[in-house]
Formats: sequence, C-alpha cells, structure tokens
Amino acid sequence: MSVVPSPRPITAPEFRAAKARGAKLAVVTAYDYTSARLCDEAGVDCILVGDSVGMVVQGHPTSLPVTLDEMIYHTKCVMRGARRALVVADLPFMTYQVSPRQAVRNAGRLMKEAGAHAVKLEGGVRARDAIRACVDAGIPVMGHVGLTPQSVHQMGGFKVQRDTEQLLADALAVEAAGAFSVVVEGVPADLGAKITGTVGIPTVGIGAGAGCDGQVLVFHDMMGLYPDFKPKFAKRYADLGAAIKAATEQYCREVREGAFPAAEHTFR
Repeated sequence: MSVVPSPRPITAPEFRAAKARGAKLAVVTAYDYTSARLCDEAGVDCILVGDSVGMVVQGHPTSLPVTLDEMIYHTKCVMRGARRALVVADLPFMTYQVSPRQAVRNAGRLMKEAGAHAVKLEGGVRARDAIRACVDAGIPVMGHVGLTPQSVHQMGGFKVQRDTEQLLADALAVEAAGAFSVVVEGVPADLGAKITGTVGIPTVGIGAGAGCDGQVLVFHDMMGLYPDFKPKFAKRYADLGAAIKAATEQYCREVREGAFPAAEHTFR
C-alpha cells in the first residue's frame, strides 16, 4: 500500500520522529531547481544537496575540490524548488575539520546565505565536537558514517567499511553530539541494521541495506544521467540519459535536414 506524504513542510524534529513511528524516509540527492522541484512534487521527505556535485555535475573524480561558495550556490537553487522536503546541505572538505568554530561559521553560511534547513558533515567520533558546536548554535546536523567520500584517499578508495566496533562508536558519537539523523554509507547490510537498532536517531542508508530507517540515492544515478560510474547500490529507475541522447540526435538531424524549425515554431 502506498503512503501519501503530508503536504506540510518537513522539519528536522519531524524527520527524527519518523523512526519512532516506523515510517521509512525517502531521501534524494539533487543539485538544482528543476530536479529539486520534481523530487519535491514526487513526495521525497528530504533533498540532500551533496558535495557529490563535484563528481556528478562538475566532472571531478572525487568531491574534494568542491568549495563552500559552490555549495551555497547549489543549495540556493534547490531551495527555490523545494516546498515540502527538508533540505540538507553538505559541508564540503576542509570547511569544518579545522575546528568547531570553523564548522559553526561555515554551517551558518549555508543556513543564512543559502537558506538550508540543516547541514550534513562526515565523520563520527572525530566529528562530534563540530556537530555539538553546530547544534549548540541552533543548526540542525545530519551525520555521516561508514564510507565517508571526503576521506577517500585515507580509505584507499571507495571501499565497503566493515569495522563493526568503530562504526557503532561513530554512530553513537554522532547521536550523542545532537545530530537528528545519520547517513550510513557503504557497509554490509547486517551492520547497517545493527547500527539502526543501536541508535535512537534515523539512519539513512546508501549501500547499507534495507534495515536502515530510510534510503538516499543520487538523482542522476536514479535517472540514468551519470554514465561514468554505476554504484552497486544504485537502482536505475529510468534511463533518461539514453532518451536525452536520442532526442538530441534527432534535433541535430532535423536541423541539418532543414526540418526544424517548422512553421509551428516560427513567428509571423
């Protein structure tokens, strides 16, 4: 049976409360007005403006080059398209690792300048002081443990994380610091379920199995728009990339043959 989403805007406390109700949370990562509006109208609970924009939109091999100003720009675009969904913006690499004060300052920019409802930052135990400082400043925080893409070089690549003791400690540290939810990425399904059963805040899985409280996928992965890499955990719900390519080929053909523009596309 399908669940009709509430038309009311979703807040961070409501997102957190979904776990107690047993309500599964649908999250999509998007980066612009058009995709945000489509996702919002489709009923997603949360739109994550991810620093994965560096790979999916900018063409970098990792998310590391993304700047705070770029995240502010993309979050502004998403905010214009979101009416109901909770909008969470990523703090990019080296915008919160130096000190809790730096974290608060830059998280505040995402809230004040871009209009984000909350921020997300990576790390468990090592990030708890930054999370706590942001929460104490009135900024809702979503944590991120497991495979943390900003640490890709330290991890030796985008690899599944299996250290149960460390991952549980990280998730508990995120919760204790005051985060309202936590992304769990790239862990075995049984470990994703164990983390979910251990913490009292919602877990949002990406490559962490069906036992999490919610799931997140990147818009471009869902729609078949990112051909460079197809993660194992990403389900392709449409093949828009092929459709766009075919449509563009037809356009080129019609222009070269003189079939476009036709009379109905011409002013008189």
